[in-house]
Amino acid sequence: MASTTFSGPVTSTNGFIGTVTGTVTGAVTVPTYTVAAANALTKTAGKLIYVSNGAAGSPILAFGDGTNWLRSDTGTAIASA
Repeated sequence: MASTTFSGPVTSTNGFIGTVTGTVTGAVTVPTYTVAAANALTKTAGKLIYVSNGAAGSPILAFGDGTNWLRSDTGTAIASA
């Protein structure tokens, strides 16, 4: 397996794939979508997104279960209303 050592921030346009070892410091940025845009995505199990209107119009973190994007607070599907 390949290994890369780097210094500084990492930017990924299609999500980060890999294993993080060591200490992670700072904020984690997840991609931002509306409910309409999120529902057009593949709902891959284990993916995490920020939905700007996914909690009845309020922002929420959501995770894919393979079928739906689910709200992180209730486990129910995201919805704009």
